[in-house]
Amino acid sequence: MTAFLEHIPALGSFTNAIAVLLGGILGLSAHSKLPERFSTITFQAIGLFTLFLGIHMATKTQNFLILIFSIVGGSLVGELCDLDGALRRLAEKVKRRIGSKDDKFVEGFVTTSLLFCTGSMAILGAIEEGLGGFPNLLMAKSLLDGIASIALAASLGAGVLLASVPLFLYQGALTLFAGALQSTLSEPLINEVSAVGGLLLLGLGISILEIKAIRVVNMLPSLLLALLLGLLFL
Repeated sequence: MTAFLEHIPALGSFTNAIAVLLGGILGLSAHSKLPERFSTITFQAIGLFTLFLGIHMATKTQNFLILIFSIVGGSLVGELCDLDGALRRLAEKVKRRIGSKDDKFVEGFVTTSLLFCTGSMAILGAIEEGLGGFPNLLMAKSLLDGIASIALAASLGAGVLLASVPLFLYQGALTLFAGALQSTLSEPLINEVSAVGGLLLLGLGISILEIKAIRVVNMLPSLLLALLLGLLFL
């Protein structure tokens, strides 16, 4: 059975997206029944965990020059392209199309997309599957994300369900990319990309806790820049 499943393209990413959808649906069913204070404390707990995860990932770097050039250069590219604005406009368009009245729809979509896409398990899991292995990491991530999406949807509403789309596209693209570049993907390179992802999660955690609004979406090109610099200098 496992051998058969290994031949299904992007199986791990598809399973992950379905888990987020199902978890989000369960969370939405509880959304109207939870008092506001429970939603608030749940969201704060997620913010604290995101900070911890970001610190844990960022400390994997062994090359601070790659880290700083990636985060600064990638952020400038993202700011120039206004990726944050484009993503929010897309979410607003979907919100209008489906007739949602949820005030937190856009916030839920952006926050959940970033949280599920920039973690180390998303990167490492997609690479594991892309290199021909069974997606064990993505299967484990699917369970974790499914549980997390229950809490997120209960706090942030229907936008969490929409996040399953960029999650599938992002991890699926990483899987295909890893398969094409399997001979060049070394552990130090993966660590540097994960470290940049950790900084993005730190920014997301700060935003979730409402300490400071950080346009983390505009920093996403930093991941690609870290990959390119790693290929050149590691």
